Amino acid sequence: PRVCVVGSGPAGFYTAQHILKHHGGALVDIYEKLPVPFGLVRFGVAPDHPEVKNVINTFTQTARSERCTYYGNVTVGRDVTVPELQQAYHAVVLSYGAEDNRVLGIPGENLPGVYTARDFVGWYNGLPENRDLKPDLSCETALILGHGNVALDIARILLSPLQLLRKTDITDSSLAALACSKVKRVWLVGRRGPLQVAFTIKELREMINLPGARAVLDPADFTGLESAVKDAPRPRKRLTELMIKTALEKPVEMQTAAAGAAAPREWGLKFQRSPQEVLPSADGRRARGIRMALTCLEGSGDSAKAVPTGDVEELECGLVLSSIGYRSLPLDPAVPFDSQRGVIPNSSGRVEGVPGLYCSGWVKRGPTGVIITTMNDSFDTAQSVLEDLQGGVLDLSPSREGFGLVESILRSRGVRPVSFSDWEKIDAAEVARGKAAGKPREKIVDPAEMLRIIGH
Repeated sequence: PRVCVVGSGPAGFYTAQHILKHHGGALVDIYEKLPVPFGLVRFGVAPDHPEVKNVINTFTQTARSERCTYYGNVTVGRDVTVPELQQAYHAVVLSYGAEDNRVLGIPGENLPGVYTARDFVGWYNGLPENRDLKPDLSCETALILGHGNVALDIARILLSPLQLLRKTDITDSSLAALACSKVKRVWLVGRRGPLQVAFTIKELREMINLPGARAVLDPADFTGLESAVKDAPRPRKRLTELMIKTALEKPVEMQTAAAGAAAPREWGLKFQRSPQEVLPSADGRRARGIRMALTCLEGSGDSAKAVPTGDVEELECGLVLSSIGYRSLPLDPAVPFDSQRGVIPNSSGRVEGVPGLYCSGWVKRGPTGVIITTMNDSFDTAQSVLEDLQGGVLDLSPSREGFGLVESILRSRGVRPVSFSDWEKIDAAEVARGKAAGKPREKIVDPAEMLRIIGH
């Protein structure tokens, strides 16, 4: 059986890995629109979290398997359509992730000084489409809308001492921009309360322990929460207890500040505030602040809803980052898509109404969860493919040409795929440039330069 996987992030690689491991004869081809593989492991994981990127070693082993082939620089839906892939393969798995943002839907969100988390993270992580972002970091106060791990990542990058970032694979140009940054205060704002934050304790602890930055949490926000969280699941309980402890601690810095020392950088969490409008500066040319509706919670726990109380408050900030989630986009008219939920309608990864078509990862279940969530989800989809191969649901009698057919289609459209050994040349060039600068790698952010390195 020939299986094709679209997307080379964690979902794509874990799907391929599981199929190769549990079917001794299957051949798997992975297609990726960028010349370089690994998706959000390369472009989403924070540069100061190198240990999370270790899964790349496993993915590399999968890609080097003699039954697996990687084709980069191929945009499915443009260079080759999904129906064309279905003619070439017995099964097609869509694992292309979420490449769009959820929008705030408020006035002023398009003002200069307002960025989506996805673009900002892409910028400091070297995602080619975000390389020209040039965020304006000339203000003192930044405001991040969202209480998830991505919001904490951004706050940490904005406030981290440069000597910590210099040792990471953060891009050269973003390091230069951060070196000139005036940002010294970051507020993370959420519509709901402390019991509904989406970040995890590991990320929160890292933020609390960030050198040269102090946490500003209002004890009033946590009144009565110790009893409310008594019977909560352990992770939620520990997370809330850490926030309470941090809110009640008296910072040592107060005495040094009184002695005339410069105030350190600081960050804080604001709760029960919903963005209403990004306020323009006097000349209307950029963001100068944000108006927020104060909310009260109806219901409790994860299902609590934030309802505006009618009161509003304004907060001055020159940089607004919206971290309210990613969104998947439809890939090809031939593939059903639920635009309300931003997913491909499926059952255990089997695309509804299209036999032989599957999906895994964020485009299957929505843009939530960490790499381990995606791994389990992808194994689930791969299991569906294996069951359908074994149960005769997928007709294996017509032999399929796989890449043989796709190659002639791509050639007729002037598209030259990038192989995994091509990627390894780009990788080697990045590592060599990084070594010269004392960091693990210096990412190449321009696809044209990537293709030059491999003589494309």
